[in-house]
Amino acid sequence: MKYRGSCHCGQIAFELEGEIPTVLSCNCSICQRKGALMWFVPRPALTLLTLPENMRSYTFNKHVIQHHFCPNCGIHPFGEGVAPNGDAMAAINVRCLEDVDIATLNIQHFNGREM
Repeated sequence: MKYRGSCHCGQIAFELEGEIPTVLSCNCSICQRKGALMWFVPRPALTLLTLPENMRSYTFNKHVIQHHFCPNCGIHPFGEGVAPNGDAMAAINVRCLEDVDIATLNIQHFNGREM
């Protein structure tokens, strides 16, 4: 399935292809505040449709994940990092994808607070 996503104002837009098997609901200090439901995909699966200059990034704690957000509307559509095996990954906030029914998703809860 091909998905299109964006921040609220559309300044950050992207596409990706794949199936959403499970999404992660994390209770770490940033995810809980954002209310994000994350789908992890290989970074090459994500195609950015807007200029990287259109987004800002925030890192904290171990500074290994770049949490991207729109400087205009404030929405966090995705983040980027590296998996334990060294592969580049993207964490897609499925709440920012078009035509996804959140109620049908398999949600796995992760205790990020304990990390």
